[in-house]
Amino acid sequence: MKKSFLLLFTAGSFILTSCSNDDDTIIDEQSEVEVPANYTFERNGETTVDYNGQTTRLQMSAEMLSVFNDFDNTTEEQLMNMFANENAPFSNAALNESTKSVKSKVAASNLYFSNNSVESAEIKADFESYISGQMNEVKDNKDQLAEAGVAGQIAQGERTRYVSGKGLEYNQAFAKSLIGGLLLDQMVNNYLSQPVLDEGDNQVNNDDMVTEDGKSYTTMEHKWDEAYGYLFGDPSIPTADPLSVLGESDDHLLFSYLGQVAADDDFDGLAESTYEAFKTGRAAIVAGDYDLRDEQVAIIRENLSKVIGVRAVHYLQGGKSALEEENYGAAFHELSEGFGFVYSLRFTHNPATGAPYVSKESIDSYKEALLSGNGFWDVNPATLDSISEEIAAAYGFSVSQAAE
Repeated sequence: MKKSFLLLFTAGSFILTSCSNDDDTIIDEQSEVEVPANYTFERNGETTVDYNGQTTRLQMSAEMLSVFNDFDNTTEEQLMNMFANENAPFSNAALNESTKSVKSKVAASNLYFSNNSVESAEIKADFESYISGQMNEVKDNKDQLAEAGVAGQIAQGERTRYVSGKGLEYNQAFAKSLIGGLLLDQMVNNYLSQPVLDEGDNQVNNDDMVTEDGKSYTTMEHKWDEAYGYLFGDPSIPTADPLSVLGESDDHLLFSYLGQVAADDDFDGLAESTYEAFKTGRAAIVAGDYDLRDEQVAIIRENLSKVIGVRAVHYLQGGKSALEEENYGAAFHELSEGFGFVYSLRFTHNPATGAPYVSKESIDSYKEALLSGNGFWDVNPATLDSISEEIAAAYGFSVSQAAE
């Protein structure tokens, strides 16, 4: 039996009509999926969209990153408390009152880590090591010029960068690794996964419009919204038209980099297709069309995973160019961002294989190649080209496309 979809456009929305055909015989049953112009869904006049938890974690992440280089007013204990949300560490009282934390959701997806607690703990420890390195190794040498094997400061034009003895900016490693380890992993490997969306009686309850206690939404609707919130949930992003602030919002995580990649003509339309997939998938849930829902999951996984791969190659190539010009401040900054995106490759999801686009073994070898010996002080252009080419080949784009 085949299915075809007829797109019917209406003012502000379009309808996907699923028609079952068998030997050109039209079956009476049809599933109409009405996709709104914006991510707006209501039941009985009340919104069914809720991703407050994701906004909370994005705000926690933003405050952490804003003080990572504030050596005069920030301590290792404070950053660790922010990571775990312990001992009221935030300036925003609402964040302190929340039961949520960044740490609890790092490397915590159903698909990749529910049976992989050892690696999950190792990844959380990596994030804590960036905090410790920043507030000990780098902070102690913040007024000293960095050199191979010695942490300190290094100039990039009029800006001052703070690096480890290997040239790594811990704040950049933390931020870019968090894009994969928190946001992407929770989105594509947790909330959009079938074990989470279809857990227990979720499908039956969704079909019967059984909402959660005291809420206007079904469990499946909410899980989808939680994935959406990790991308579009920063308070500076308008709910009515989130793409209107691509490149202009206060977000510095995945939404920001989706915009940067989509601004490249080689990846034009990436942001729009991702947003459409989120809206269509949510509308499909409302209509009980789970095949259409899963098609949108595949689009989202491919698009957002591509953002990670493109930026990894982009920054490695940017670092290579700066090294060749002996502009070490710029080079180490680019390579630090590149390192974080390489780390985030671990959390990508290829819908064709159900696994990351690049194997864990390859990612580990890349990290070792970048940080062995004196790290960025020693890395050579050939190594950066080799890593870039392997990542690009895994996705099917060229190094030159990503490097622009």
